[in-house]
Amino acid sequence: MATRLIYSRLSLSRLSAMGGPKNGRFLSTESNKIDEPFKVEEAETVNVPPPPSEKLLVLGGNGFVGSHICREALNRGLAVASLSRSGGSSLHDSWAKNVTWHKGNLLSSDSWKEALDGVTSVISCIGGFGSNSYMYKINGTANINAIRAAGDKGVKRFVYISAADFGLANYLLKGYYEGKRAAETELLTKFPYGGVILRPGFIHGTRTVGSMKLPLGVIGSPLEMVLQHAKPLNQLPLVGPLFTPPVNVTAVAKVAVRAATDPVFPPGIVDVYGIQRFSQQMSR
Repeated sequence: MATRLIYSRLSLSRLSAMGGPKNGRFLSTESNKIDEPFKVEEAETVNVPPPPSEKLLVLGGNGFVGSHICREALNRGLAVASLSRSGGSSLHDSWAKNVTWHKGNLLSSDSWKEALDGVTSVISCIGGFGSNSYMYKINGTANINAIRAAGDKGVKRFVYISAADFGLANYLLKGYYEGKRAAETELLTKFPYGGVILRPGFIHGTRTVGSMKLPLGVIGSPLEMVLQHAKPLNQLPLVGPLFTPPVNVTAVAKVAVRAATDPVFPPGIVDVYGIQRFSQQMSR
């Protein structure tokens, strides 16, 4: 995405006749009059495909969110690779053939770092549930290893799919949230200008489990429509975070790919309302 500025009544001959700017105005060398600054008549937002040299690595690209991110990145003309413990994708969609699939374990040193060769940006969807110690490893340690390795390889941008706070749920899933926040801290330290953290709540869409397709949007979509207009409820003590609206997986994928490839996308944390806002801007 880029912004193109269109200027009016400006010619090369006029430029050549002018001296340097003074106090925001241009002085003509042909007379003593002061020309007004050039006026921008129109600002047009246009979709500009990323350079073909850009390569995106999606960590966990064969999962629910990761697969949507891979497809979105391919649609935007990126070279896409994925790294996961299983390696190849179980998806039968035609686009999956255009992804380079790597097998590796982020908890095992050096077994996967070749997947970073030539990569300019990374999006991590790595996460999981289990015991507190397991959740900290998967959500925290694994992502921290990836962030450090990407920084050492000179990767420009790193996007981490984290999770929104859910109040009391944070204590019930202590290892999950402590791992997520540890990874966030590492990312903001290693990538202060190119690190983006997305914090969605419940992500809905059609999830494929084996041969079955689960239409999570049947529940998530209506809830999103209602709760996105009930933001004040999110500020209520204790129960407020439970009113965090769900977000469509397609929206998460679009914003993640943009954050990974757009050099002017602001670094830092993007909450669910920010994800919705950026997604809506891209759909206009």
